[in-house]
Amino acid sequence: MSDALLQAFAEVLGRPDIWAIVLASACYGIFVGAVPGLTATMAVALFVPIAYWMDPVGALAAIVTMVACAIFSGDLPTVYLRIPGTPASAAYADDAYRLTRQGKAQRLLCLALTSSIAGGIIGAVLLMVLGSQLARVARLFSVTEYFWLYLLGLSCAVLVASGGSRVKAVLSLVLGLLLSTVGLSAVHIEPRFTFGIPALYQGISFIPAMIGLFGLAEVFSNLCVMSAAAESVTGDSEVAATGERWSLLEDARQRLTRHKGGVGRSSLLGVLIGMLPGAGADIAAWVALAASRRARADQDDDEQMMQSVADATTANSAALAGGWIPTLVFGIPGDSVTAIVIGVLLMKNVTPGPVIFAEQPALVYSIYLIFILANVVMFPIGLLAIRLGARIVRIPRQILLPLIVLFCITGSYALNSSMFDVTTMLVMGVLGFLLSRSEMPAGPVVLGLVLGGPLEERLIQSLSASEGSLAGLISRPLSLALALLTAAVFCGIVLAEVRDRRSGRQTT
Repeated sequence: MSDALLQAFAEVLGRPDIWAIVLASACYGIFVGAVPGLTATMAVALFVPIAYWMDPVGALAAIVTMVACAIFSGDLPTVYLRIPGTPASAAYADDAYRLTRQGKAQRLLCLALTSSIAGGIIGAVLLMVLGSQLARVARLFSVTEYFWLYLLGLSCAVLVASGGSRVKAVLSLVLGLLLSTVGLSAVHIEPRFTFGIPALYQGISFIPAMIGLFGLAEVFSNLCVMSAAAESVTGDSEVAATGERWSLLEDARQRLTRHKGGVGRSSLLGVLIGMLPGAGADIAAWVALAASRRARADQDDDEQMMQSVADATTANSAALAGGWIPTLVFGIPGDSVTAIVIGVLLMKNVTPGPVIFAEQPALVYSIYLIFILANVVMFPIGLLAIRLGARIVRIPRQILLPLIVLFCITGSYALNSSMFDVTTMLVMGVLGFLLSRSEMPAGPVVLGLVLGGPLEERLIQSLSASEGSLAGLISRPLSLALALLTAAVFCGIVLAEVRDRRSGRQTT
């Protein structure tokens, strides 16, 4: 075993070409994540032809690094423009942009960078120490447990809503679930709500919808009230000098030190959720954000938002390592990225699964080291990205708004080279604008759109397995425990809403 570890150190740290690959992949990942619509999965997919000419260690080093950096850099347009650069940033887009308008953009980004690195490293350590043990948990999950898990995840959209907006959060969530029913599902053969449009048979495309709900809707809002737009630009005039940036990093380090429990909780949540096939970093961010809000309900709004965003970024980075657990141990992809990774490994005549630990332990140790190296390299590259991204706030709104529209159109079209996706983005932009005018959050719409399809599929499969009996949903001890937990969460939401309404009447 020690020989395999020494060989892994030589393969990863002793090769100059691996360092060059990691640096180049970090820059590529930062760019992809910062452009709305260009997801980490797309970055990996575009890289596959190049991976064919690389050895396994070099190919895996490139993939791990570009995904880790893309997840972080997705926070750049989220913070400055309220456009989630990647789906993992959608959970805290509103909170991040609100802090930006208070002049805290760079402070928030430095905190997000350090939190992402902390989550990535802790996730890598958990991958090393608990990989095979944690993967056994995923084997216990049947379709019924996944149904309750997804239903529990939907409650996060309401948990993160504050005060009197819980009812509106529920309405937004229902709207997202309704939109997820468009097209052909995995359990139906009849098209639903397609209105004879073939492009809708595959459902509403998630990326154009997300870009429209957050990006284009923000453009419409600023066009209606240009004075507010000017405030949103001048509200963050901090383009920190080098000394100030180091002080911001020191502030971020102190925050993480004071809230070690939150960092550990979010990292563990990220790994546990990431290891569940189909969950991924975006759901991990929602769950961690909800848990952070509940744990810090006694703090003031600004401090709560700052720490909640930090916990969410910690979780979505830790989830990347979690997604590799079922991939390495069982050969089951944890998310879309690891699905591509399995293809790359098979292309290199490497079969993921239990046999890889016995026959190629040096490669497994190399993957562990690559995760650590990727997060270390992300620090200087991320600082440079923050410095360059800060200049966005100095661009006049008359120039910035058309550029945002251009990015929205480009990001929507780049997914499938389809003008229908651009149309989807435009329609969802109008919908997002109407939601914002009604003070209804757009985040729950996104979560409902993402989880609605898997939730329906798992429900139908569970009912089919139990011959249509609802008792089949709680027939297993694990499913019963998740059902009770879900019921407790929803009861807590109702009680919190009733308590808030009563306190509101008493104050009036």
